[in-house]
Amino acid sequence: MQRNGYGRWLKTGIGIFLALLASFWAVSPSVVQARSPVVLGQADTIAISQLPPQGQGMMALIYQGGPFRYDKDGAVFGNRERILPAKPRAYYREYTVRTPSERSRGARRIICGGVKPTAPEACYYTDDHYASFRKIVQ
Repeated sequence: MQRNGYGRWLKTGIGIFLALLASFWAVSPSVVQARSPVVLGQADTIAISQLPPQGQGMMALIYQGGPFRYDKDGAVFGNRERILPAKPRAYYREYTVRTPSERSRGARRIICGGVKPTAPEACYYTDDHYASFRKIVQ
C-alpha cells in the first residue's frame, strides 16, 4: 500500500502549529490569563448629591424597591470586569441611570451589592458602561 505523504504533512503541520502556539504562550502569558482585579481607591468615590439627577432618582427607587423602567433593572450583575470587589454570584444587581438624549438604556448604571436589594451594603456608579466605577457615598 502506497502512502501519498498527506499523513506526514499533517503531522509536520500540527507539530509546527503546536510549537508556534507554545512559543507565543511563553512570550505572552497574559493573553490567556485572567485580568487582575482593580482596587478602587479613596479618590474613586462620588456623593449622591454629585450624581446626575437621574442617578439620584434611581437611588431613591432602589431603596423603595421600584418601580423600575427597564426589565434589566434589578437583574444580577456578574462583575465580569472584576473591577468591583469580589463577591459571591448574585451579590450585585444593576440599575439603569437614564440618559435624557438616549433612546436606548445608554451607558450609565448604578450597581448595588448586598443580600437585600432595598438595603444595599454598597453602590457604585459608572457612566462608561462598566469600564470604570466610583463608589457612591452619602
